[in-house]
Amino acid sequence: MSSNPPVWHLFVPKLFTTLRRGYSVDSLKTDALAGLTVAVVALPLAMALAIASGTTPEKGLHTAIIAGFLISALGGSRVQIGGPTAAFIPVVFVVIQQHGYGGLILCTLLAGLMLIAAGLLRLGTLMKYMPQPVITGFTAGIAVSIFMSQVKDALGLPITQLPGEFIQRVEVYAEHLPSLNVWAAITCGACLLLIVLLRRWRPHWPGLLIAVVAGALACSLFDMPLATIGSQFGSIPSALPSFEFPHIPFDRTAELLPASLTIAFLAGVESLLSAVVADGMTGGKHRSNAELVAQGVANCGSALFGGLPATGAIARTATNIRSGARTPMAGVLHALFLLLFMLLLAPLMRYVPLAALAAVLLMVAWNMSEIHRFRQLLKSPKGDAAVLLVTFALTVAVDLTVAIEVGVVMAAFLFMHRMSGVVSMESEHRWVEQDVDDLSRAPSDNQQARLPPGVAAFRISGPLFFAVANRLDDVLNQYPDTPRVFILRMRQVPLVDASGATAIGQFLDRCQRSSIKVILSGAAPQPIAVLGSMHINQHPALLGFADDFEHALALADQAGRPDAGFE
Repeated sequence: MSSNPPVWHLFVPKLFTTLRRGYSVDSLKTDALAGLTVAVVALPLAMALAIASGTTPEKGLHTAIIAGFLISALGGSRVQIGGPTAAFIPVVFVVIQQHGYGGLILCTLLAGLMLIAAGLLRLGTLMKYMPQPVITGFTAGIAVSIFMSQVKDALGLPITQLPGEFIQRVEVYAEHLPSLNVWAAITCGACLLLIVLLRRWRPHWPGLLIAVVAGALACSLFDMPLATIGSQFGSIPSALPSFEFPHIPFDRTAELLPASLTIAFLAGVESLLSAVVADGMTGGKHRSNAELVAQGVANCGSALFGGLPATGAIARTATNIRSGARTPMAGVLHALFLLLFMLLLAPLMRYVPLAALAAVLLMVAWNMSEIHRFRQLLKSPKGDAAVLLVTFALTVAVDLTVAIEVGVVMAAFLFMHRMSGVVSMESEHRWVEQDVDDLSRAPSDNQQARLPPGVAAFRISGPLFFAVANRLDDVLNQYPDTPRVFILRMRQVPLVDASGATAIGQFLDRCQRSSIKVILSGAAPQPIAVLGSMHINQHPALLGFADDFEHALALADQAGRPDAGFE
């Protein structure tokens, strides 16, 4: 009889697992190339994020080096890349403005301890149950906040103190707009255009770094009257980050606790979202609680070296995977390459114009906004669309903490309202179960045996909503041989919300990458309407809808033939 593995297995770093299984020279070469590629991308981004947060560029570099190293060395994902991210900009900016940089250090340290506690309490699974409209709402709101924070440098406006509130920023910008610096606007626009063109025509080139270098060269060659890193912040120190245990004013802990909770929440959610995205791209599976502990240790380490909050970075993680990363060593080497860049290139960074860095963050804000997903969720059921819009509006106009609290509460009430009429119908069944027949049935009812070769079937029982939608990720992992056709039986699914529809869309994306066609069998009117309103019913991997299992078998038998020719 097999016994469950001990609890401590949940916290074993993926790096340890990788090295224990053996690490070849070929893997080291591949990871080194991926780490170098990500470091080139992270170099200008780390400086830009630090400046947008209201601090100096070397703080961003120190964070990317220290936190990036610890997250890869201790984390539960094989390919996660950690460091400062755009999600923290609004929170960090306000904390520094109200409590100084010392207050931010305390917030980051407290957030790190909270993340360690969350991981040890095995709350990683719970943090993945965040409703999709809330995630998209506050992510799009943060993107708007980042955009607004970069108007000053993008247009070269002579503003000494930028307010943290959205409305006040708009008023200050309108007041100073007549005094914009034309050279700054041209530089920012040119760098932004260069990034867009490189992404379209040369997607494998480091577009962000090329744009920043081009902006610095143009500024120096043509002697443009632009604010640069050197004129604004002085020289970047070309030395190792220094350890300094901060003075902790315990009397301010209660005052800074809300901001610390927000930082911990953002770090936990974004790191786990990034790990889930990485799993989808690699076919692996991360250890969520080990990842939370690593994020906590990384934030504590960053605070002790005077850095910023850190978390898993989705864009840099995706770059790492596309560059061929195999193990966490790629992330470790990315941090070491960044350290080498800082030690060797620090004197040259003083010539980088702030307008060029503003272009980098404007592109980050655009990518972070996920306009396509925002529009898609607006077509979801009215309740989900309301949660999306309220979370977005509160993030932009009020406060990120308030936005998340209100959004989650609204989603919870919406869920309870929807479940009130259907929860008793499926209370004795598992949410997602394999499509195996009841042994008490007659042999003629053995539907599993009737499946044609190369066809697999799976049944979902119960409402597909935000708390269970992520379980669709594990469906394909249960089949050692990849099927040609997949029948998803949905007769026992009374409703699908926006998160469930998004999960089906992501499931179809993964099937498309594996050349699997999908048939949705017996879907009720409500799920069909939601999938139709969000245009998921037009997915290329979707072979079609079947009225019942007999119809699905006929479609699968036809499509599953080797000479069917579907792609």
